[in-house]
Amino acid sequence: MTLDYISHETCLLHRAPSAHPECPERLQAIEQALANSPLESRVKRIQAQPVEREALLRVHDAAYLDQVAAAIPAPGGWSILDTGDTYLCEHSLEAARLAAGSMVMAVDRVMKAPGRRAFCAVRPPGHHAGRAFGMGFCLFNNVAVGAAHALAAHGLSRVAIVDFDVHHGNGTEDIFRDEPRVLFCSSFQHPHYPGSGTDTRSDHILNLPLHAGTDGQALRAAVEAHWLPALEAFRPQLLLISAGFDGHADDPLANFRLREVDYVWLTQMVVDLADQYAEGRVVSTLEGGYDLPALGRSAVAHLAVLAGYEPGADVGG
Repeated sequence: MTLDYISHETCLLHRAPSAHPECPERLQAIEQALANSPLESRVKRIQAQPVEREALLRVHDAAYLDQVAAAIPAPGGWSILDTGDTYLCEHSLEAARLAAGSMVMAVDRVMKAPGRRAFCAVRPPGHHAGRAFGMGFCLFNNVAVGAAHALAAHGLSRVAIVDFDVHHGNGTEDIFRDEPRVLFCSSFQHPHYPGSGTDTRSDHILNLPLHAGTDGQALRAAVEAHWLPALEAFRPQLLLISAGFDGHADDPLANFRLREVDYVWLTQMVVDLADQYAEGRVVSTLEGGYDLPALGRSAVAHLAVLAGYEPGADVGG
C-alpha cells in the first residue's frame, strides 16, 4: 500500500521569535526518522496546496479569518494572536493555509480511491482553533476543515475524528458542537491545558479525560470501553485523525506515559474501523509532539500502520 504524505517546505518557515516547542524542527524530526526507516518506498510525497477561503468559512467565522490576516507582521517582525504563545511571523498565514489545504487535498484523494490513506506532515497544528478563535499554537483547524469538506464536497453523512493528542481538542469540539454528522473522540490529560472537555454532554462528542501518569494499558482500556462502541454504532464513512504525539513519556509538555507501541495500537484501531465501515479511508494530520526524537519515532510508527505494515514490524526511525 502507498501512503500519501502531504507536506510543504513553507511549513518550516512559520516560527516564533525564540525557543518555542512548536518549531520547524518538529517536521524535520519526522522527515529524518522517515528517511531512516524502510517506509520511504511506500510513501508518495505530495506538495500541499493552499486552502480556499470557502473551505475555511465552513469552520471559521469571516471576522476571525480577517483577524488572522491583519495580525501578520511585516517581514522580520512578530506578533501574538492570543494572550498566550501563538506567535505569527511573515510566513505564518501562508503556512496555515497550506496546512489546512493539505487536509482538503487528502480528503479528495482518499475519497477517489477506496483503501487510500494519507498523512499531512504540516504545521501550524489546528485542533485548538475554534470557530472564532486561535490558541495553543493553532491558527486554522486543519482536521475540521477536512471533515467539513468531506460533508460539503463529497456528500458524506458520517465522519469520525479521533484525536489522541494529550491536550483536549477544544477547537474541534467548538466547531462541531451542533453537527451530529461528525463524531468527535478526544482523549486528553486532565487537569491540563486548555482546561476544557470535562463538562460536555453530547451523543456525538466523546471526551476522554485521563489523569497524569496514564500509560498505554489504561488508555487502551478507556478507548475500548468508551470510544469503540460509539464508533462502531456510528459506522463512519471516513475516519480522520488528529495525531498528537505529546502523550509520549518523553514529552516535556504533559505527563502521560505512552510509548510508540501505543500509537501503533491507536492507529491500528482506526485502520480496522476504516476497513470495516469506510472502505479503508483514513486521513491523519499532525498535531502535538515536542520531544523531537520521540516525535520522530512515534510518527514513523503511526505511518507504518497507515502504510499497511503489520503491528510489531520493525520500521526503525
